[in-house]
Amino acid sequence: MSHKRNFPLVESTIDEPFNPDADYVRHTRIGVWDFYEDLRHASSVGKSWKIVERFEETLVSLPYVTRTIRTILSLSFPVMALYCMATLVTSLMPAAAIHYSGQLLFVVQEAIESRTVDKSVLFHVLFYRIMCTVVTRFANLAQNWAAIRIAARMRTHYTEHILLAHIRLDLPTYGDPSVRGQLNSVVSSRSNVAWVGIRSIISTISTIIQLVSQVSVLINILKDQPDSILLALVSFADPIWSWFRRSSQWRGGVWAATCRNIDYIRIQGLKALVDGDHYRKELIAGNIEEYVVNQFMAAQGRIGEDGDLSFHEAQQEMHQRRETFSPLSFLHNVLGELPQVVFTLRAVQSPRSIPVSLTSLTIIRQAVGAFTGPLISLLSQTASISDTFASIRQLYEIINIENQVKDGTKPFPENAAKVKSGISIEFRNVSFKYPGVEGDRYAIKDVSFKIDAGQLCVIVGFNGSGKSTILKLLNRLYDPTDGTIFIDGQDIKTLKLADLRRCISVLFQDYTHFPLSIKENIGIGDPLHADDEDRIRQAAELGGAIDIIEGLPEGFDTFLQRPVRDYYSGIPAGNRGQSLFGRSVDFTKVKRRVGKTQQIELSGGQMQKLAVSRTFMRSLGDDSGVGLLLFDEPSASLDPTAEHDLFERLRKLRGSKTMVFSSHRFGQLTKSADLILYMGSSTVLEQGTHTELVKQEGGYAKMYDLQASAFR
Repeated sequence: MSHKRNFPLVESTIDEPFNPDADYVRHTRIGVWDFYEDLRHASSVGKSWKIVERFEETLVSLPYVTRTIRTILSLSFPVMALYCMATLVTSLMPAAAIHYSGQLLFVVQEAIESRTVDKSVLFHVLFYRIMCTVVTRFANLAQNWAAIRIAARMRTHYTEHILLAHIRLDLPTYGDPSVRGQLNSVVSSRSNVAWVGIRSIISTISTIIQLVSQVSVLINILKDQPDSILLALVSFADPIWSWFRRSSQWRGGVWAATCRNIDYIRIQGLKALVDGDHYRKELIAGNIEEYVVNQFMAAQGRIGEDGDLSFHEAQQEMHQRRETFSPLSFLHNVLGELPQVVFTLRAVQSPRSIPVSLTSLTIIRQAVGAFTGPLISLLSQTASISDTFASIRQLYEIINIENQVKDGTKPFPENAAKVKSGISIEFRNVSFKYPGVEGDRYAIKDVSFKIDAGQLCVIVGFNGSGKSTILKLLNRLYDPTDGTIFIDGQDIKTLKLADLRRCISVLFQDYTHFPLSIKENIGIGDPLHADDEDRIRQAAELGGAIDIIEGLPEGFDTFLQRPVRDYYSGIPAGNRGQSLFGRSVDFTKVKRRVGKTQQIELSGGQMQKLAVSRTFMRSLGDDSGVGLLLFDEPSASLDPTAEHDLFERLRKLRGSKTMVFSSHRFGQLTKSADLILYMGSSTVLEQGTHTELVKQEGGYAKMYDLQASAFR
């Protein structure tokens, strides 16, 4: 049983003398949602200015639309020609149908005057009227077939374009909310935005042709009928008025909506907790099911019917209520009755013309039915044509988004053989704070140090002291806010990014596993040898992951995060007594055919070994070209034995390369380091060898003694 909500409509308008700074806002509350509308943008001046802006935006976007049309023609000219021809036919058929309906009017007139019916003419009209339907049907089939083919080719073409636009963006640029909004506008629900835009333009042209042809035929039919033009005008008045009322609704202006009801917010959070796959383990292991249900029911009880009210439902409810209580809604009812009023007056004036007038009214009603949809569609498409053009422009402009980390011009290294002996590093008064951080909250502040080529450097310190930030700056994921970083004596900003990163192998603390097979996850560490299975296997052995991989059902072909999930019908299953049409519901057979494709669960240490293997992949062989190894807490999830084995393999791999570790553990690694940087409060507090720092009896020595005391 469904219950219609009856939410209170609370409206208040802050009315003040109009000036640019006035807070002239209307507040409407529907259930738990508060809507705020800036009424200044509803003025006639504001609307006129908006039309000018839309026209200018359309002109700016026009070259991109032309470019898209050329792309479509180059990809599928014959299919596009078929689509356009089929569209033209479908746009002309409604006028042809009205024409043959008009022939019926003449048949009726002749029957009234001569009391006879010309059967040959009647069958002729009937035949061609049916042919209009058949032709329209085949034209629609051809149009849909062509649209599917064009959409597929366009999707493939622009998917590559969008992929290239995404992959070229650096970390701070990609994290910029405005850039993400620009990208999301292109790859949202309308993934094939180029074809959607061009199809919308063709549809607008088709609608114009359809309307012009229909009006021409209708005028030709009714020009000799008394009061027919008046009857047609009043018949069209109602649908045009309905469109005008819909188009003038507030949602096209400046508005905002928010929910401040804490119970509603908690209800949505509890529902997300239950629905989300990544919460399921904690939900079950924590035995919190009863708590969640109780909290949900309590919040639902306090909030009442508003508990499941979505924003879109509230928005729709507000529109409906405004429409219901608007005086203009009564005009809609009056306009709907005008054709009958005109017909009645005509019948009273001339009773003998009733059959003809009735036939005219029928034809006009048929024309209005066929005419209203395209007319409203045309008016809507015309109003949104600038949005369509803008969407196409945005599709092309995303490839031109400027990166915040600028590429250098100098090739690196100057001597490829020299880089195998390591890379020197110098930080000179370097400070950095992450994008969006305001004030003096620096990740590192005024940091200076120098690492000679081939040295082992270990960066230690408390969490949040800036250890990981130094490694990110070395890889130029970000640029310093102040100061300069030198690589082999050259300003890091002057070096070509691709060359620099090719010489660096890095493992971050927040490492990532890609939604690819384990083989690709490891192989992608060295794109030049990503298909070398022997090399991938060797990297897995060095990373300590070979036994883990061989224990999986599909070995190296296993997906840790399968990017495509399986789908099953929504019929309830799993409980006894469930049935469908008298048969028990059982997914066993179809599951057996689908196979086991569920996500593989690995421990944190096992996942880290796979990530370490990818780092080894880049550093294998004499042709790797890597001179700098960066490791950010590489053993954070490993047990002591695995950590010892990892460090042994890293020492062998290192050779004479420069190696930089960040860690909060002290041990053999720090004792063998050529340089230790002890960090705190976002700066380097102490630096030197282990022996030197212990003798200083500073912060490093205290941390070392604290950890060492646990093993004494």
